[in-house]
Amino acid sequence: MHSSTDATVGVPLDGVPVRYSRDLFGHFVEHFHRQVYGGIYEPGSPLSDASGFRLDVVEAMRELRPSVVRWPGGCFVSSYHWLDGVGPDRRSHYDKAWRVSDPNTFGTAEFVAWCAAIGAAPYVCTNAGTGTAEEMSDWVEYCNLPEGGRWSDLRAQHGSPEPLAVPFWSIGNENYGAWEMGAKTPAEWAVLVREAAKMMRRVDESITLLTAARADLEWTLPLLEAAGPYVDMVSIHGYWDKLDQVDHPSDYRTAVGQSLGPQHDISRTVAILEAAGLGDRVTIAFDEWNLRGWHHPDGTSRRAIEARDRNDDNSTYTMADALFSASFLSSCLRAGDTVRMANIAPSVNTRGPLFVHPDGVVRRSTFHTLALFAGELGPLVLDATATSRTLDGTDVPVLDVLATVSEAGDEVQLVLVNRDPERTLECRVSLGGRLLEGDHPATLLTADGPDAYNDVDHPTSVVPRSVTTHFAEGGTALGPHSLTVVRVALPYAHPAGVVAVDAPAGSWTLSGGVWARRRTG
Repeated sequence: MHSSTDATVGVPLDGVPVRYSRDLFGHFVEHFHRQVYGGIYEPGSPLSDASGFRLDVVEAMRELRPSVVRWPGGCFVSSYHWLDGVGPDRRSHYDKAWRVSDPNTFGTAEFVAWCAAIGAAPYVCTNAGTGTAEEMSDWVEYCNLPEGGRWSDLRAQHGSPEPLAVPFWSIGNENYGAWEMGAKTPAEWAVLVREAAKMMRRVDESITLLTAARADLEWTLPLLEAAGPYVDMVSIHGYWDKLDQVDHPSDYRTAVGQSLGPQHDISRTVAILEAAGLGDRVTIAFDEWNLRGWHHPDGTSRRAIEARDRNDDNSTYTMADALFSASFLSSCLRAGDTVRMANIAPSVNTRGPLFVHPDGVVRRSTFHTLALFAGELGPLVLDATATSRTLDGTDVPVLDVLATVSEAGDEVQLVLVNRDPERTLECRVSLGGRLLEGDHPATLLTADGPDAYNDVDHPTSVVPRSVTTHFAEGGTALGPHSLTVVRVALPYAHPAGVVAVDAPAGSWTLSGGVWARRRTG
């Protein structure tokens, strides 16, 4: 190894790639603080359309290419009754989860219409706290049954004779937690999910059905033993910087030091699925995730409610958030055969990638990470190995790497993250067994310092830019606190010969856009 090399990357081209789901680039919107009202939905604003949707938010969301959006919660849903949010005559209700009044002017029809506006599929999370299995199945009927039912007829009376065609449904949200309205024991939960799933499927067999779970054997194994035949995915959540009661966001090193947490949760959940004998059928949805948890101190006082404004302090969202998010998504894509959905929580305001204010939007650092992953990667994940030192004071490697390939096999995309806040990383990369050479186009996301952030007055402190990345004998320099997506055209000329997606006899190769076993001899 060259003396100046701090890290190595190896990307063989003779393995079987994993086709991941675009639903890993999913989103989540909850009725919490200014996510819906004053976020995506603001009737009367000069920036809104006739439906009340903020057009600048719609435009920004389209940049993120979301495949699916989860709604209405979150904790909110465990005391939410969907009938309050449909039809012309709506009344407000007191939201027992977040302890405020909700006007119910944004309900099922508005959510489905907003998803259509941003180009995403709707994903409805049902009330398994204070609700019932019948109420959940009635909501499926209202949305998806063509005709002939009490609730589908009501939908037609509300102006939608054709089904709303909601493809994704979840039974409950965090019902394992004492903080949730209608929390359940593992045994109670297993029975409720089984019965709710049966009823929902009797209304619409085509839905993709999820249920609240966790990376915990005692909770999830009984659930799978009872309801496994009826569900398609288990839903797990993760926030690694705990801020609900005390708002002291972790510094860069502490935050980035949590980067292996998602990978550990995925591995534990996979092991539980295999223990239940469902590893080949039931998959995982990480349908709430973010580095930082939402700040919502206990209490109903005005001070406690106003404290939620702290979530919208844009100085919180630095390169730490951008790089943690890159690590999270890479962990999901590397496990893309099992992790089939992930939903950033939330999309707008609170801890979301978009900050919405009366005059416009701010694209926070995480926005650009999400846009790069959703917009610049190929649909197939290649095996990749990396070695590097660890980030000081942690067990987290300084280097994170992901490799994807285009459908046609004519380009490899390398996602290289240098987590070190201060030092450049000298990295040596080999592709298909040969050291990478030459100049390759890339997109670089970094900033003047690890604590840089975007806000209303400085919206471009953290933005991606197009660069050329030079490799000599495989070596290149990755700047501190940086995310680089390098695009390598295949085949490319190498001093030792042409490097292309190819493989020895008897292994896998890509030919004509199709991965297949090469014939021996």
